[in-house]
Amino acid sequence: MASPGSGFWSFGSENGSGDSDNPGTARAWCQVAQKFTGGIGNKLCALLYGDAEKPAESGGSQPPRVAARKAACACDQKPCSCPKADVNYGFLHATDLLPACDGERPTLAFLQDVMNILLQYVVKSFDRSTKVIDFHYPNELLQEYNWELADQPQNLEEILMHCQTTLKYAIKTGHPRYFNQLSTGLDMVGLAADWLTSTANTNMFTYEIAPVFVLLEYVTLKKMREIIGWPGGSGDGIFSPGGAISNMYAMMIARFKMFPEVKEKGMAAVPRLIAFTSEHSHFSLKKGAAALGIGTDSVILIKCDERGKMIPSDLERRILEAKQKGFVPFLVSATAGTTVYGAFDPLLAVADICKKYKIWMHVDAAWGGGLLMSRKHKWKLSGVERANSVTWNPHKMMGVPLQCSALLVREEGLMQNCNQMHASYLFQQDKHYDLSYDTGDKALQCGRHVDVFKLWLMWRAKGTTGFEAHVDKCLELAEYLYNIIKNREGYEMVFDGKPQHTNVCFWYIPPSLRTLEDNEERMSRLSKVSVICPPWPPKC
Repeated sequence: MASPGSGFWSFGSENGSGDSDNPGTARAWCQVAQKFTGGIGNKLCALLYGDAEKPAESGGSQPPRVAARKAACACDQKPCSCPKADVNYGFLHATDLLPACDGERPTLAFLQDVMNILLQYVVKSFDRSTKVIDFHYPNELLQEYNWELADQPQNLEEILMHCQTTLKYAIKTGHPRYFNQLSTGLDMVGLAADWLTSTANTNMFTYEIAPVFVLLEYVTLKKMREIIGWPGGSGDGIFSPGGAISNMYAMMIARFKMFPEVKEKGMAAVPRLIAFTSEHSHFSLKKGAAALGIGTDSVILIKCDERGKMIPSDLERRILEAKQKGFVPFLVSATAGTTVYGAFDPLLAVADICKKYKIWMHVDAAWGGGLLMSRKHKWKLSGVERANSVTWNPHKMMGVPLQCSALLVREEGLMQNCNQMHASYLFQQDKHYDLSYDTGDKALQCGRHVDVFKLWLMWRAKGTTGFEAHVDKCLELAEYLYNIIKNREGYEMVFDGKPQHTNVCFWYIPPSLRTLEDNEERMSRLSKVSVICPPWPPKC
């Protein structure tokens, strides 16, 4: 399956046989390092390709020692006033850093060394000659290093080594050859925004504690609602800790819309509620039903066609069945970009059915929402403007660093009414600004991370046209891959026709299975080679 980061970064003419000691490679990556690190780039090049000590290979049991236990300065001033002068990490602890008295110099030196570790990792992440991951089994890593927490503090030299060790064994999600889940890649502006967000270290519940971030969330969510097609960007929304929580928000708001008394009296006060979603939908719908007390048995899976799209006639049939049993259909969750096939449910037909039976329509566009940024591909979400709520994860197709998931709601005020608890110590009514900017009471969380800034800053850096170009390129590369392998010997497409998203689903057929009849025995043996498609379609 080609995912957004992998597709966007990975396709090229290189054969992967490059050598990190190759002078041409070294020069190229030194130029990259110097471009976005300034003077630090020279140091990075020395670390990566020069005469400086190179990082230990994967076979070593210890990461490279911190370069400067007693850091040497680069200035010509005597006496030296550099932050790193006379800083010996072996004798320093966290208590010696700010806000400690005289903590400014060791703090600056320590953070600069941490930044050097991070920048070296960033540069190597884009180097095709490096490994995507230095993989070790869990028991190997547990045995090789002492990860246990101790009563006594470690010094800062050891802390820096822990930073190096952690990144040594981390998977490089920004690597050109990283192909895995739907969130991948490493955007430099998004990374910088994440660093800034952590530095600000604030909460999103009131305007007074996060004035700029709250305003940016308001502006960004409004823009996303405009793109969905709601007039003037009207409605509501919030950034949540991932698409699963966004989908659960939608389920909870839909239930409150139909039965507001459930907020105080619970599920015992309402009839048996039924939700509907496709058999290819994300498992988070059932998780949400379990968490909200609705129950997984109350989530009805609707049949899909051979391309993984919900069949509207089966949806209507199952709604009528539920009503005949005395149950109350309250939510239909259509999917725009299924996890495996990348399929887009027929939203217009689903919207007609929801309108007919007065059911809340939710669109899980966690994966496919990014296509709304593309004039060429947004037609695949035709009808999304008729939804009551939409989940959209910019950390997937749009390449924003994790996590960044938005729930958009068409009806303004409904989310607030559903979730608010009027905590008087926090949401005072006599503040001297518009209280609608105190967004915390409409969230399930009290403490809420700032997820908007990386999306906002990337949007400013790229513009809508930049995101559009990114999406178009990803889908162009997916079609390229499809055309390359569809008729290649030893490969078999899971379904006929071009993919609608970047998901390219295929089987690799080893020579020993190519002459076998297409039956259960062949499929059973093939599934042991690789599992690329889900178990539910007949062919799989």
